Order: sequence, then C-alpha cells, then structure tokens
Amino acid sequence: MEFLTEYGLFLAKVATFVVAAIVLVSIIVSATQRERDDHEGEGELKIRKLNDQFRRLKESIQARLMTDQERKAWQKKKKKEAKEEKKVAKKQPEPESAECKARIYVLDFDGDIKASDTDTLRRSVSAVLSVANPETDEVVVRLESGGGLVHAYGLAAAQLDRIRSKGIRLTACVDKVAASGGYMMACVADHIVASPFAILGSIGVVAQLPNFHRFLKKNDVDFEVLTAGEHKRTLTIFGENTEKGREKFREDLEDTHVLFKEYVGERRPGLDIQAVANGDIWFGKRALEVKLIDEIKTSDEYLIDACERGEVVSVSFQRKRTLPEKLGLATSAALEHTVWKVLSAFRNQKIQ
Repeated sequence: MEFLTEYGLFLAKVATFVVAAIVLVSIIVSATQRERDDHEGEGELKIRKLNDQFRRLKESIQARLMTDQERKAWQKKKKKEAKEEKKVAKKQPEPESAECKARIYVLDFDGDIKASDTDTLRRSVSAVLSVANPETDEVVVRLESGGGLVHAYGLAAAQLDRIRSKGIRLTACVDKVAASGGYMMACVADHIVASPFAILGSIGVVAQLPNFHRFLKKNDVDFEVLTAGEHKRTLTIFGENTEKGREKFREDLEDTHVLFKEYVGERRPGLDIQAVANGDIWFGKRALEVKLIDEIKTSDEYLIDACERGEVVSVSFQRKRTLPEKLGLATSAALEHTVWKVLSAFRNQKIQ
C-alpha cells in the first residue's frame, strides 16, 4: 500500500513537471511567433505554380489510363526528356530566359460585408507590383463578393486600381457573384470574365435601420441626441426621426450612388451606365449582353488557357497560427467530436 502511495506521488510530480514544461514552451513559442509575425506583417507569403499543378493532374490521369507496359515506356520517355531539358537549361543563360517569360499572377478575394480580405489583397498586390513586368505580365483576380460597406469596398477597389495604374493588364474572374461593392472591384479590370450564371451588377446603394422611438415613448423612456452641426446626425435608432433628417439621408445615398456610377463609367466607358445602374442584377450571359462583362468563361478554364501563354503563379498571404491557437483549435475539435459522439449515442439509444 505504501508503494502505491509513493508511486502515485511520483506520477503526480511527473505530471506537474510535464504540464509546467508544456506551458513554458507554449509561452516561449507564442512570444517567438508574435515577434516573427510583427516582422513579417502578420502573414506568410504563399506561392504556388499552377502550371505544375495542372500538369501533374493531367499526367496522373494519363498514367491511370495506361497499361503497365505503356506506363513504363512513358515514364522512361519522361525521364529522358527531363534530362534533355536540364542540358538545354545549362547551356542557355537563365536570367535572360526568366526575364522574357510572361507571368500571370493570380490573386484571390473572398469578400464579406466588411471586405475583411482587403488587407490580404493589399499585401498581395504590393508583392506582385514589386516584380511584375508591365510589358509581358498579367494579374488575374478571382473575385467573389456580394458587396458591403461603401468605404470598405472603395478601399478594396483602390488596391486593384494600383495594378491598372502601373500599366499591368488586370483580369477579373467571377465564378459566382460580383455584385454592388463586388462589381465596383471587378469594373477596375481591363477584362472581366464570368461563368454563365454568375451574378453581376447591383450598381446601387441601400441603407436600413430600425427605430425604437415609439417603443421607448410607450414605456415612458426618454432618449436625447445632442449634436453640434446641422447634419451631424440625420437618422437615429432610438431618437425621433424627422422628415428633414430623412431627406438629408436620401441626399447622401443619392450622392453615393452618383459616385458609384461615375467610378464604374470611368473604368468601363463602353457601358451604358444609366441603363444598368438601377440596382438590378444580371446573370452571366445577360451581363455579357449589356456589357457588364467581356467574356463567358470559368476561372479554371481561363487559367488553364493562361498556362499556354506563360507561367501562372498563385500569390497569397496567410497568417501563421500561434501554438496556443493551434492547441485551442485542436481542443475545440476534440470537444466537438466528443459532444457529437455523446449526442449520437443518446439519439441511437432513444431510437432503440
């Protein structure tokens, strides 16, 4: 019995030491990670060569369709070709060939109501502009957004304007939706490509808010709004709104709409802006008819064709998770899995 007691105390000491070591390591790793993120702009540059990705996919399918004998002969031929390419590469000066080769840089933007992906887009654009050649290179933005806050999407569109102002060809690919603020971004491109049923347009402005003034008045609750400046506050949620305030709010919406139409019209001069800037949306084929877009094609099809023209490179920034974040995600996943197992067992028992 005494042995078991001593053994239990020993295990408790070991467990305490292990837990303390894990906590200490977590703190050190977390501090190191934060310092690294501060130096790297809280993100890591990710580069993927899509030519290689599509080539491997093609070769994988080809290999599976061959017989064993055909596959061996094909693999032997590929090795021979690879050796010949290495010999040729050694003879030719690499810097000159690299300069002459066209590159297509691929950026992704997945927009929410606040255009939260703008910071990642900003860094990606800065990275591309530091190396892109206006004479040969192209930037492709795979864009998905239903729009959101005016100032947020105005900034996102301005990031794409940086590419166009440098004289680099910009193409926007829309597979699902680029409406309202999303179309504000898409219209910056020299060429807009959309899938047949992608949603485009919605060139309009909307604002809505509830008002609880009558509810508060019914319950004898006073709410006061004090302002300095005639138009500092036009409509409120809790105060009593006036017709004068509503009229000023409508004027602001109309002015924002005018700015939106001017922005689109300047970047797509061939578009009949008065005909399409009514807040309506168009699906891909119909959008082509009214010149909201220039071509019907999916982003995959466009990029596979681009591989024939040059080197296609995907550029993105991804923030590294700290060790505590990783542990938290792992713990959350484990708890979720456990709860799901318990609920499933309970449900099965109840059904039986």
